[in-house]
Amino acid sequence: MCYNKIKIEFLSKSQNESFARVAVAAFASQLDPTIDEITDVKTAVSEAVTNAIIHGYESEEDMITIEATINGTELTVIVNDVGKGIDNLELAMQPLYTSRPDLERSGMGFTVMETFMDSLEVKSDKGRGTSIIMKKIFNPLS
Repeated sequence: MCYNKIKIEFLSKSQNESFARVAVAAFASQLDPTIDEITDVKTAVSEAVTNAIIHGYESEEDMITIEATINGTELTVIVNDVGKGIDNLELAMQPLYTSRPDLERSGMGFTVMETFMDSLEVKSDKGRGTSIIMKKIFNPLS
């Protein structure tokens, strides 16, 4: 059974979103993903990091941590922030809901993550931050 793990930490700057996306995709590449699978992972990571920057920290800067684990053919990606947290998680996870209409956000971040990954779990504590846990199984037919 294949097992591997990485942990990266970076400042909540929008220019670091592409770094996070590429870093996780490079790590996931050891699972020999299809182009579509790697695109799905990159998109989901991008959404999670963008949510942390825009909603978790708003105009503040702090650290975002990503942990990625490979266990067999399953990739788990956890994106953590220590920002303001989500007031109403059930509402926030509804398609088209945004807490930042002033920024013309689409409100589709969680929906995109859920669509492109095999599972999505969100944990949030008001005033303490949010953890987004996403899983994707590679080569499920092998």
